[in-house]
Amino acid sequence: MNTDTSVVRILAVDDHPLLREGIAALIGNEPDMELVAEASNGREAIEQFRKVQPDVTLMDVQMPDMSGIDALIAIREEAPKAKIIVLTTYGGDALAMRAIKAGAQAYVLKGLVRKELLETIRAVNRGQKRIHPDVAVELAQHTGESTLTAREIEVLSLVAAGNSNKRIAMCLSITEDTAKGHLKSILAKLGASDRTRAVTLALKRGIIEL
Repeated sequence: MNTDTSVVRILAVDDHPLLREGIAALIGNEPDMELVAEASNGREAIEQFRKVQPDVTLMDVQMPDMSGIDALIAIREEAPKAKIIVLTTYGGDALAMRAIKAGAQAYVLKGLVRKELLETIRAVNRGQKRIHPDVAVELAQHTGESTLTAREIEVLSLVAAGNSNKRIAMCLSITEDTAKGHLKSILAKLGASDRTRAVTLALKRGIIEL
């Protein structure tokens, strides 16, 4: 990676061209920053990272072909010191925790890009970590709670897609009683009164995606 601290070399990854254009405009006005490459999905992100070796990577979470979280993990495996800022529409604590565990140094909500992105880039380039206060509050609120198992997340994703317990059982090759048991556990862990509320909470927290 670039050792010249006078100019921060940046890779911007997002599947929405307008957001990349907005980021490019922001960075273009900063004498201490340079946008050296762009990518529209996770696979392109990995390729561009290898090619340009940026100082800081801005990574969208939800993208086609390969998610930002998967790309982040792949990049950090190749370059453990890579500095990555996750950009997302969602403030869900589960999604934030996944990003942080995967190695992200910062988590910026897209609605606050104009206000917070530039200073976050500078902070991360200096080796600091930044998490938006709203996300930090969500993380604190759910610390110590029982997390959903991989199977429970599968079940809840199928519930979110409108499947009945019988259909979920067929999809996962389990009995209907087992599917009901998983759902009961999901409701208890999320503190939800019914399956609709469980889906709403899980989407908000980034536990599942539609």
